[in-house]
Amino acid sequence: MSESVRGKLGKFALLSMTFAAVFNVRNIVNNNIELGLSSAPIFLLATLIYFIPFVFIIAEFVSANKNSESGMYDWLKQPLGSKAAYLGSFLYWFVNLFWFVSLLPNVIAYASYAMLGYEYAFSPIVTSAISIGLFAAATHISTKGASWLGKIAEIVAYGVFALFAVYVIGAMMALGGNHEPVEPITLEAMTPTINWATLGIMCWIFQAAGGAETAAAYLNDVKGGHKSFIKVIISAGIAIGIMYAVGSLLVNVFVARDELTYAGGMVEIFTGMANYFDISQSLTGRFVGIILFVAMFGSMMMWTAAPVKIHFSEIPKGVYGEKTTELNEHGVPVRAAWWQFAFVFLMLVVNGFGSESVQDMMNTAINLTAGTAMLPPIFIMVAYFVFRLKHDDTPRDFRMGTRVQGMSVVSVLIGIFVVSMTASAFPTGVDLMQAFFVNVFMTAVFSAIAWWWISRFEKKQAGKDAKLEAAKQS
Repeated sequence: MSESVRGKLGKFALLSMTFAAVFNVRNIVNNNIELGLSSAPIFLLATLIYFIPFVFIIAEFVSANKNSESGMYDWLKQPLGSKAAYLGSFLYWFVNLFWFVSLLPNVIAYASYAMLGYEYAFSPIVTSAISIGLFAAATHISTKGASWLGKIAEIVAYGVFALFAVYVIGAMMALGGNHEPVEPITLEAMTPTINWATLGIMCWIFQAAGGAETAAAYLNDVKGGHKSFIKVIISAGIAIGIMYAVGSLLVNVFVARDELTYAGGMVEIFTGMANYFDISQSLTGRFVGIILFVAMFGSMMMWTAAPVKIHFSEIPKGVYGEKTTELNEHGVPVRAAWWQFAFVFLMLVVNGFGSESVQDMMNTAINLTAGTAMLPPIFIMVAYFVFRLKHDDTPRDFRMGTRVQGMSVVSVLIGIFVVSMTASAFPTGVDLMQAFFVNVFMTAVFSAIAWWWISRFEKKQAGKDAKLEAAKQS
């Protein structure tokens, strides 16, 4: 790759891309609907016990793999071997196919707020058709590389930072003016109820705090290389965790938890604030809708590009067709990106015709994500444990504590993740056999196919190498 095309991301652009990939304001509302004000301390706890240590793990892997194109495959290969590295990067890409299907209806909802001032209820088929158009646009832009995405991410970061600051300042002004929050901010309200349902929902809070590995897909595009990347990613992790906790604490100042909806919750809390300050709710809804549409669409572009780069850019040549894994001048496998679009296209069509409502469509996609969403981070954590156990002498500029400290921290994280992921895959009030089929069996089937595919490739490759060696000796 020519240096004129790659290596153009400054620190703020990288910070913006990390922010766009990780911080999603709808996570604040969604988890408030599920957990109430107790989501605030859980977000803070997730930041301290998961996100910051996970960022340190990513930083250490980046430091040890300075020449990696996109991260995950190379991180897993040394400690876990090539098959597990392939499976881990495959699952990272595979999980996001379902996530796109659940995200796109939200993008459409915010677009309707921006244009109409309220959420227009499209049918599932129309929603799927619009989603296909949006995803096609996101796919095209995502192939333009880090320089384009960096500029878009900066716009997203400015907008979301401003929106978040306006709400926090407005809420603090109201509380300072003796306004009683709709749901009192008390220690009792913030104390989580620890049960099976809460453990399952925590899986989504961990997922909300995740995504740092996505930014690593653009390591080779950063000015200053891995050292700049490590500084930025750690700073971003701390800032995002604080924002999630503060936002979750203030979310019910103007609107009650049971009045919020998944699709329009962020707009609803702003129109509630507008009502308190006697500002036009219609104009507020449009303004917030515009910013959230741009933010969600910009975030989707990051997530459209990163999984494709992570899975297709570093796997051995020959696993897929040569054209599929070929990188363009921006380091993006363009054909793989459009193959991803084709898979999402089919899923949107099936989901659109098979759902009675958009909410039903989103629930189906979210349920399909539950069983696999936490698998890629677990792969990274297990790889880190083995890395510190067997390869701690690998030269690198950054380490998460001593060998024992690093292994101890990641062991706790793995334990928490396994429990939370199990609770998420088998939530309360659902048919256990159906949950097993969707969240375990289907994941196992696709994982087995991926394992068979890479084993088949490696067997063929070993045969070719043996013949080549025999030809040299004869």
